[in-house]
Amino acid sequence: MHPLGKSRTRVVAGVLAVLPLTALGLTDPASAATTITVASDGSGNYTTIQAAIAAAPSGAYINIKPGTYRGQVSIPASKPSITLQGTTGTSTDVVITGNTPASTAGTAGSATVLNMAKNTTVKGVTIANTYDRHDSQALALYAGGDRQVYRNVRLLGYQDTFLSWGGTGSSQVRQYVYKSYIEGAVDFIYGNGALVIDSTTIRSLDRASSNNGYITAAATNSSNRYGILITRSTLLSSAAARSVALGRCWHAGGAADAIGQVLVRDSTLGAHIRQAGAWQDMGGFSWKTCRFSEYNNTGSGASTGTGDRPQISSATAANYTSQKYLAGSDGWNPVQ
Repeated sequence: MHPLGKSRTRVVAGVLAVLPLTALGLTDPASAATTITVASDGSGNYTTIQAAIAAAPSGAYINIKPGTYRGQVSIPASKPSITLQGTTGTSTDVVITGNTPASTAGTAGSATVLNMAKNTTVKGVTIANTYDRHDSQALALYAGGDRQVYRNVRLLGYQDTFLSWGGTGSSQVRQYVYKSYIEGAVDFIYGNGALVIDSTTIRSLDRASSNNGYITAAATNSSNRYGILITRSTLLSSAAARSVALGRCWHAGGAADAIGQVLVRDSTLGAHIRQAGAWQDMGGFSWKTCRFSEYNNTGSGASTGTGDRPQISSATAANYTSQKYLAGSDGWNPVQ
């Protein structure tokens, strides 16, 4: 803060004037934004996150004190530029949790957090859907808005944990996930958005089976160059060796133009990743109809060259960076 507090002196026509810093353009935009505190124990402005969102103007900061918050949190498209953040910076301290399957509530209704707003940031929280049976989708996070950032978050689910979805057709949303943790078993990172998962731990759950599931299910529209990028990350599991696929080809609704794109690069892959069958067919569509590849991975699950593991060249990789995935037409670059 300036030594004069929230004002600065100026001599105008021989008169000492005191002007607010806002008049001089010196205030921090974050400090000028509305800040709302949520605390389940009643020590904040609201006891529920949803009540805080309902009251928040665009651009508000919603600080969430430690606790467990049950029930769906919905950020509508009419509430852009909101930040949700745990107050301690430790994601396990703030848990947003639900137990709703899509079989009873639909895909969006099952999501513990339904975020349809653009320019939002979520950090320092856990988002969980504890419905852990294989008979239904049960989303932790439905990310349906453009230019969303998730930092230091934990996303916990079983089937379809994290959906990045921009609607049908070529419309595409962009999301950036950084230094986070994502857990699931079946298609648990999926959708048609331009999604970058950077410096994140991705854990496949052990289904005690020779088929321990699929990490991704991309439905990228054929007109969009970029889909899901996993980079600088760690893929791990306690599941049996070579029992988890990197992904499968999801033609959402049977759409012929859903030509999924996934690249796993510069990451450490555990022994649970398949060699043969790392990429799988889905719904009668061959994985070869999609755009699946890897680059510069290490670890015991990295390609040995004996399975169907397409690799790209360094020249191609230069055009498949985090920045390229997220730039769009406006040059958005949240990459850390």
